Amino acid sequence: MAFQRRDDRSSGSGEAGGLEDSVVQIYRCSKVVKGGRRFSFAALVVVGDRNGTVGLGYGKANEVPDAVTKGVADAKKKLFKVVTRGHTIPHVVKGQCGASKVIMLPASEGTGVIAGKKLRPMLELAGIKDVLTKAYGSTSPKNLLKAGLHALRSMRSAETVAALRGVNLK
Repeated sequence: MAFQRRDDRSSGSGEAGGLEDSVVQIYRCSKVVKGGRRFSFAALVVVGDRNGTVGLGYGKANEVPDAVTKGVADAKKKLFKVVTRGHTIPHVVKGQCGASKVIMLPASEGTGVIAGKKLRPMLELAGIKDVLTKAYGSTSPKNLLKAGLHALRSMRSAETVAALRGVNLK
C-alpha cells in the first residue's frame, strides 16, 4: 500500500462531500510542572473541496493527532462558498487581520497559484487555480490565513453587485 500525504487524501466521512484537509501549522506549547515540562499542541487546518468551498479551523489538544482532528472538525463548521470566475477570482481584493494584510489579484489562465507557503493550501483547497497574492505586514500563519479568509469572503460576483445596485447586466 502506497503512503499518501495527509493533505492529498480525501476525508473518510461520506457526508462531507469529498472534503480534503491540509495541516498548515503545528504549534507546540510547554508548561513547566514539578516533574518537568508538559507539552500541548495546536493545529491550524484548512478544509476544502477544491470546488469553491473552504474553511479554516484551529484545534488544541495534548497530542498532535487529536489537535489535527479537532482542527478539521472546527474547519468543517466554518465552511463557506468562495466566489470564482472560471479558475480565478473575479476582482482584486484585500483582506486584513491584525497586522497581516493580503492582496489577491486575478490572473490569466495557466499562471498558477502564486502565493506563500501558508496561504497556498487555502487557495488550492478553495478551487482557485490562477491567482497572484502579496502579503504585507506580519506573516504570522494564523493572521495571514485569517486575512486571506477575510479577502475571500469579501469577494462578490458581477451579478450580486448588479442586483444590489439595481442594474441589468447585458
